[in-house]
Amino acid sequence: MKVPVIAIDGPSASGKGTVAARVASRLGFHYLDSGSLYRLVALHADLHGIDWDDEATLAQAALTLPATFCDGRVLLSGNDVDQAIRAEHIGIGASRVGALPAVRAALLQRQRDFRATPGLVTDGRDMGSVVFPDADLKIFLTASADERADRRYKQLIGKGESANLPQIRQDIIDRDRRDAARTVAPLRQEPDAFLLDTTELTIDQAVEQVLAWFADRASGA
Repeated sequence: MKVPVIAIDGPSASGKGTVAARVASRLGFHYLDSGSLYRLVALHADLHGIDWDDEATLAQAALTLPATFCDGRVLLSGNDVDQAIRAEHIGIGASRVGALPAVRAALLQRQRDFRATPGLVTDGRDMGSVVFPDADLKIFLTASADERADRRYKQLIGKGESANLPQIRQDIIDRDRRDAARTVAPLRQEPDAFLLDTTELTIDQAVEQVLAWFADRASGA
C-alpha cells in the first residue's frame, strides 16, 4: 500500500519546518527536514576546508555523509550538530551547495528512503516537485520577506546571538533569488500545491490548515 506523504515546500524562514514537524507529530508520521541534509553537507565542507563550489568533492561527501536523525537531534559522525547547522553562514552554504546538480542527485535517494509507514511529512524546496512528485498533499508555505526576517531576528536574539535585522532581510531576499534561479529543482509553487501564506497566521493556525487539507484529501473531498 502506498505510504502517504505531505510535502511542504517554501522559502527560507517561512516556518515550514516548525509546521511540518507539528503536523507529523499530530498524525504520528515520520518527519524529514530535507534542508538539514544540505546544511550537513555545508557544515562538513566548512569543517574540512572544502569550497562550497567544489561540486565533485561535495557530491561524494553527500553520498557517504555519516548523518543520522535521532529523537529530534541531527548527528554527524555521532556528534550532535543541530545547533551548528542552524548557524546563519551554514544556511548560506546550504543554499550554495544545494544549487549543485551532483549534490542534489546524491541526496535524492537518501531523502526518498525516509518514506515509511504510517506516513511522512517533509519540508524543503523541491519535496513536491522532485523528491516526492506523487505526494498526497503538496503545500507551498510562504510569508513576506519582512515577516520572515523578523522571525529569524527574534529567533537569533532568543538564543542570545547577535543579529542585524536589515542584513537578515537582505540575506533572505538573496537566498530566495538564488533558490528560484537555480537550474536544478528551483524553488517554485507546483500547479497542484496549495498556497499557504503564514504572514498573518500563527503556527497553530497554519498547522490546523494543513491538517484540514490532508483530511479532505484522505476522505476524497
